[in-house]
Amino acid sequence: MMSHRTAADVALTAAAPLAWGTTYLVTTELLPPERPLLAATARALPAGLLLLAVTRRLPTGRWWARAAVLGVLNIGAFFPLLFLAAYRLPGGVAAVLGATQPLLVAGLAAVALAERLQPARLLAALAAAGGVALVVIRPGAALDTLGVAAGLGGAAVMAAGLVLTRRWGRPDGVGVLTLTGWQLTAGGLLLAPLTLAVEGAPPALDGSAAVGYAWLTLAGTAVAYALWFRGAQRLPAMQVSLLGVLSPLTAAILGWVALDQTLTASQAVGFAVALAATAAGQLPARGERPRPSAHRPDPRPVLIAD
Repeated sequence: MMSHRTAADVALTAAAPLAWGTTYLVTTELLPPERPLLAATARALPAGLLLLAVTRRLPTGRWWARAAVLGVLNIGAFFPLLFLAAYRLPGGVAAVLGATQPLLVAGLAAVALAERLQPARLLAALAAAGGVALVVIRPGAALDTLGVAAGLGGAAVMAAGLVLTRRWGRPDGVGVLTLTGWQLTAGGLLLAPLTLAVEGAPPALDGSAAVGYAWLTLAGTAVAYALWFRGAQRLPAMQVSLLGVLSPLTAAILGWVALDQTLTASQAVGFAVALAATAAGQLPARGERPRPSAHRPDPRPVLIAD
């Protein structure tokens, strides 16, 4: 039986992929077309700088290197690989490759965190990926070698970022907003020159684009990643990664509701399977005990409870 505290941690962590699931709708309906790297940079760098301005704290010692590594894995490398896979793979194949992340996390967590491989969660991860496949893959979807490599690479780097976030925790006296700001800034600084080199200078923005970027920056990145990293430090790594399945499911729901996309019987079955598998993956595994956090609580008040 899940404790009230664990249930609250799961619910707060789940809010992150729910927010990420709005990205497709916001991008297609509000943002300039064919500017994926601009969208990634506009999400990461302003959000990181905002959190740095709020928390007013920079890394010290080895955390300069750690923040850079986490920023590259979770943001700077993940976003370009994600968008490359989305452009090269039709019919939601990229989302299915992303749904393999829990399996990668399971292997990495077993090595880096000494977390036991839990058969029930492995089965839940396989079922969730299968459910997502039913929801998003369309008949006749073709595979592209580069796109598949990018999709698997994106899942791998974010899996590594999640596991390292869990392993390293955060420095004494540093809150989750501070750590999130470090990572988003590091990732955004990597993305900015890449965006200029590939897409050129950003276009003039209208009101709709400004609203879209504001949503992605604040809710979809600053708040969402803070909740995600918070969960990564409080819950088993694979349990957290399974919640990522909620992102493509949210995107599918918004497509049906806001874009009048059709829902087939097989998609409905896939949605139910993926949702049930994700819920099952949150149940405590046999013999599993909460791992102590690798930090002491920050005594200063923050916007999101640590």
